[in-house]
Formats: sequence, C-alpha cells, structure tokens
Amino acid sequence: MSTTAINKPALLLIGAPGAGKGTQGETIGHLPGYFHCASGDIFRALDKESELGQKVAAYSNAGNLVPDEITLEIVQTQLEAWVADGTYNPEKEVLLLDGIPRTVNQAELISKFVDIKRVIHLSCPDYEALLVRMKKRALDKGRPDDAQEEVIRNRFSVYEAETKPILEFFGEDKVTTIDAQQHPIQVLNELTQALLDHSLYQEL
Repeated sequence: MSTTAINKPALLLIGAPGAGKGTQGETIGHLPGYFHCASGDIFRALDKESELGQKVAAYSNAGNLVPDEITLEIVQTQLEAWVADGTYNPEKEVLLLDGIPRTVNQAELISKFVDIKRVIHLSCPDYEALLVRMKKRALDKGRPDDAQEEVIRNRFSVYEAETKPILEFFGEDKVTTIDAQQHPIQVLNELTQALLDHSLYQEL
C-alpha cells in the first residue's frame, strides 16, 4: 500500500458489537470531507467462492476475528482501489475507520500508514441490551446465522479481550468516550461535537 494513498488524517470508531459504529460511521461518512471505511462491508463484498472469501467466512461465522495479516491485506487493497477509481480522495477527505483496527497489533501496523487523530469510543457496558439489539438487527436484515446467541456472546468476549485494549494503546489524550446507550441522535450530537472540539473537520 502506498503511504501517499492513506497517510492522511483519520478518525477511529471503536465499540462493542452492536454499539452503533456502523450507524454513526455511515452518517458522518455522508458529510463533506469524510470517507466511511467499514471493514465489515469490505469483508461482506468479498467473493464468497474465492479462497480468501472462504477463509474470512470461516472465522466470521465462528464469531472470531480474521487474522491481522489477512485483514490488513484486504483493507489496504480496497483502499488502493477506492483511491484509484476516485471513490476516496485522501487529499480532501478524513478517513473514518469503522471495524479496523480490531487488535493492538493491527493498531500498531495501521498507524504506519494512517494518522489516527482521534478515537471515538462508543461505550455500552450492558451487553444484554446489545444482545437483544443484535439479534433483532440480524433477523431484520435476513441474516439468521448472525442472530445465534452463542456466536454473539463470543463476539463480546473477543471484543473485551482483543479489541478494547486498543483504547489503552492510543491513550486517554486521544480517546473520547460517548454513551452509546443514548438515543442515536444524542450519540450523533456528541460525536459531531467531538469532531468540532478537535478540529477534525479542518484537518485537510
């Protein structure tokens, strides 16, 4: 991956599965000057019949994280493609990362290419409420396999063990914590205020 392509200001959304990262990321991503990069969308767009697609599906279906090397290869390749076809302009847009990095190792690796200015932590410690939300969302979207309680609980455990430590990696000075159990409009209000407070909308 060319550092010219993505060595630009970035914002990281982090939170447990079901905390609303996708909803908030998509909303902010529609604003001028921001580009929403959701790793989940990238993985779902993979050719399921390809060798790489089958490897990713095997990890995801079990509720486990895709290995760091495979994850970064996929995301970096997609970023290059978006830059090449004009979908993402790193000279004019802040990269809004959603679902990547998911481990401290990924955070260390991606920081060589992406300048993460701010980490927005969507906090929702009530995992039972998140479980209900995720099961409903999966069924509404016609993805019953994603509604399995055992798989969802495993995703929570993986988040606590492997993803949440990213907050410590970046440190308190870079992290803004928002209560994700509020109404989505209230969450969005606090998120946009954080962008204003830290001048992320003026980085380019």
